Amino acid sequence: MPPKPWKTLSSRPIYENPWTHIREDIAEMPNGKTTIYGVIECGHCVGVLPFLDEKHVVMVRQYRYVFSENTRWEMPTGGVKPGEEWIDAARRELREEVGYDASELDPISTYYTSKSIVQEIAHLYIGHKLTQVQSIPDETEFLEVETFKFDQVLQMVIDNEIRDSMTVIAVLHAARKLGM
Repeated sequence: MPPKPWKTLSSRPIYENPWTHIREDIAEMPNGKTTIYGVIECGHCVGVLPFLDEKHVVMVRQYRYVFSENTRWEMPTGGVKPGEEWIDAARRELREEVGYDASELDPISTYYTSKSIVQEIAHLYIGHKLTQVQSIPDETEFLEVETFKFDQVLQMVIDNEIRDSMTVIAVLHAARKLGM
């Protein structure tokens, strides 16, 4: 039998900006006791692993403020804007970050990026049949774009050089689909 749900007794906003909303809830647990529960709401995000051909993918590298690093490669990712369809957001992020459009976007995974305090749902795609377009990154994005052999990217995941969950999951799904 599944665990009994908790009941939200109260909720108050703590902080918000265009990308994140933080709230503090008082929740009643199944045993009748209450607890404070902090929730970070980020909404939906998308990622595309873009294949130039059967053996090459396009990756991006940028400074990641939270971890103070600029050495890790990742696939194009980003947030879904209000009212935007997930697949449209994926196409937009692909164009913005690496300067490609994909005539085929195959959905491979939808998952929770964190199961405890972050309310964010990621939608991942593999992009095929790419055509080059002008890239126009967001004003906060300073990007380096590089083409890699997929085997090399898979090895970067295995060696823990690529650590963001969206890229790791997409690469492992792609490897499975390719029979690797």
